[in-house]
Amino acid sequence: MPGRLEGKVAFITGAARGQGRSHAVRLAQEGADIIAVDVCKQIDTVPIPMSTPEDLQETVAQVEATGRKIVAAEADVRDLDALKAVVDDGVGRLGRLDVIVANAGLAASGDEIHKMDAKLWHDSIDVNLTGVWHTGKAAIQHIIDGGRGGAIVLTSSVGGLKAHPNIANYVASKHGVVGLMRSMAVELAQYNIRVNSVHPTQVNTPMLMNDMTYRMFRPDLENPTQEDMAPISQMMNALPVPWVEAEDISNAVLFLVSDDSRYITGVPLPIDAGSMLK
Repeated sequence: MPGRLEGKVAFITGAARGQGRSHAVRLAQEGADIIAVDVCKQIDTVPIPMSTPEDLQETVAQVEATGRKIVAAEADVRDLDALKAVVDDGVGRLGRLDVIVANAGLAASGDEIHKMDAKLWHDSIDVNLTGVWHTGKAAIQHIIDGGRGGAIVLTSSVGGLKAHPNIANYVASKHGVVGLMRSMAVELAQYNIRVNSVHPTQVNTPMLMNDMTYRMFRPDLENPTQEDMAPISQMMNALPVPWVEAEDISNAVLFLVSDDSRYITGVPLPIDAGSMLK
């Protein structure tokens, strides 16, 4: 039986690990060929280890194991020209573009607003918001030129729908994604291109499972662990789980880019275990 994305091509940013890798594999399982990018290097203001070239190669291997094709490259979403070169090459090799998943983003790290380092602010906005705009600018014309319509999903966060203290850089960037999504949905509707955003709660990926986050959730402990963080994390969700899995977000992305949601556009969709109810 053909998959829900049989014969289509999807462009995914932040694809080397975590949610991005999960999205690439899930869409490939449903028949899509993949254009994948990730920065694969450390950004100075990010306090946790970022993706590596080896991570991106693992994504390539997992997509190829589904039987689908993948064009992967190292590129920074802050670099519009680099993104455009990757997309142009990928479309040239794979023949079309139907789906964009603007997933690349930096972890939620910050400080009180009046104490926050300016570079930390700018890096968060540049990657989490401007990088999403760059992703669309580099790729949307290919979908328009195909004349078949398409679908775009922007990764935001529950932090794009409500406030959290001491990470105003992250919250502002993720709120901005919602405004960008709604504007894109209005502008691109004439081309039968749908645009939505996903808003995860905590997700079991390297962006969450690290020493910085453990200490953020459990400042009362000298050396907190994942197990120490779990009950505090669970308090943020209505359902009795401390976090969700990357594939839970991927299944929502798949729904939003498939014909199962052919008349859904402009929607900020929480996958949040009820976090927005708290």
